[in-house]
Amino acid sequence: MNKNAPRSVVRRLPIYLRILDNLIRNDVEIISSKELSEETGFTAEQIRKDLAFFGAFGTRGTGYNTSFLREKILQIIGLDDQTNIVVVGAGHLGIALIRYNVTKNPYVNVVAAFDIDPEVIGEKILGVEVLPISEMKKIVDLYKVKVAVLTVPAEQAQTAVETIIESGVKVIFNFAPAKLYVPKDVFVHNADLSIELQSLIYYATTGKN
Repeated sequence: MNKNAPRSVVRRLPIYLRILDNLIRNDVEIISSKELSEETGFTAEQIRKDLAFFGAFGTRGTGYNTSFLREKILQIIGLDDQTNIVVVGAGHLGIALIRYNVTKNPYVNVVAAFDIDPEVIGEKILGVEVLPISEMKKIVDLYKVKVAVLTVPAEQAQTAVETIIESGVKVIFNFAPAKLYVPKDVFVHNADLSIELQSLIYYATTGKN
């Protein structure tokens, strides 16, 4: 399967997966690209092109078998086995993300959280223990952790990301409102909630949509 698809295509795959999960829960066995278009807002042509990067999964004139397509997308993303992740920063946002992923996201397993605050170290959030950040490498090695979610304050972000990288994790989901400097072989996805909210206010104040 093609592992060099454009990032825009890869980012749409979890949207297809979420819809397929819902369809399967509702006993829908076959769906066409047109129906997927109505569910996603993407064009049917775009959906067919996205999936064609990885193979031929549908039948012309019939559509896609939802269970088969779901399994193929799980394999493409790498979610056919649960992915072990850690959360670095056990503040309010970190706790919220742990709770969401433990209860709502069956594709990841939060093995530990890390912090430098002695007042929160030792606490458990839905069974996920908050450990001192000095223990990160041991946990990463033990559980073969592939992804770290970073939720520390901006002033702590660079130091924390360096610890993450030294521990062997090269994929980081960054919620810290700071630019991170990392080696070329480390992938960082930034999610700045403040910027997202502030950009939405434009539509609230202008009435545009």
